[in-house]
Amino acid sequence: MNAHARAQILLREDADGIATLTLNRPEARNPLSEAMLAALSETLAAIANDHSVRAVILAAAGPVFSAGHDLKEMSARRADPDRGRAYFADILGRCSAMMQQITALPQPVIAAVEGTATAAGCQLVATCDLAVAGEAARFCTPGVHIGLFCSTPMVALSRNLSAKHAMEMLLLGEMVPAPEAARVGLVNRVVPAGEALTEAKRLAGVIASKSAATVKVGKRAFYEQREMGLKTAYDHASAVMVENMLARDAEEGIGAFMEKRAPDWRHS
Repeated sequence: MNAHARAQILLREDADGIATLTLNRPEARNPLSEAMLAALSETLAAIANDHSVRAVILAAAGPVFSAGHDLKEMSARRADPDRGRAYFADILGRCSAMMQQITALPQPVIAAVEGTATAAGCQLVATCDLAVAGEAARFCTPGVHIGLFCSTPMVALSRNLSAKHAMEMLLLGEMVPAPEAARVGLVNRVVPAGEALTEAKRLAGVIASKSAATVKVGKRAFYEQREMGLKTAYDHASAVMVENMLARDAEEGIGAFMEKRAPDWRHS
C-alpha cells in the first residue's frame, strides 16, 4: 500500500500542539491490519521527532474503535507451507513494536473511545497513556471464545488493571461497559456518548500547556521505573529528578511559582 492509501486509513489533524490520529476504516471495524499497523508506526515515528506536537489523541471513525487484528487477513496465511507460522510471528511482532512506540513516544497519547474496542483494539486503549470513553463504549478481550487467548493484549491489560480484573477480562471474554472499565482502571473517565474526543482534546490542551521537556522526562521515567524493584525505582527516579531540577524549565517554573507569575516555558 502506497503512502497516499495509508494516509486515507489513518487521518492526521494537527492543531494547537495536538495531533489527532483517526483510524479510518469504519466499514471494516478499524482493524489493526498490515496497512493500519504500517500507517500507525510511520506516523508515530514522525510525531516522535516533531517538536510542535505536545500531545497525541487516538480516535476512530464509525461505531467501532477497533476490532483488533484482521482475522481474515491472518487466516488467509494458513495456506502457507508453514501454516502461517512465520507470518503470524511477523504481524504480532509488528503490532507489539507499534504498541511500544506509543509507550516510548515523548508525547503523551490519549485514546478517545466511542463504540467497542476489542482484542488488540482493547490492547491499543490500554497502551495509551490516558483514555477517555463515551458512556456507550465497551471493551473486550474475546479471544477465549474462538480458541485464541488474548496473550498480547494481556501484556497491556496486566499493566493497567489489577491481576484479578485483567484475568477476568481475559478468561471470560465478556464485554465491559465504560463505567466498569473506568472502575477497574482501563480508562480514566467516562463522558456522555459522542463527547470522548472533546474531553480528550481538553486533556491534551492541558498537557500541551506544560513544559514539553518536563512531560517527556516524566513519561519516560514513569515507564522505566515501573519495571524495576522498589529500591532501584527510587534510585532511578531520584537521578531523573536531579537532572530535571537542573533543566531550564524547572528553574523557570519554580521561580515563576515563587514570584506568583505564569512560567515562560522554553521546553528545555
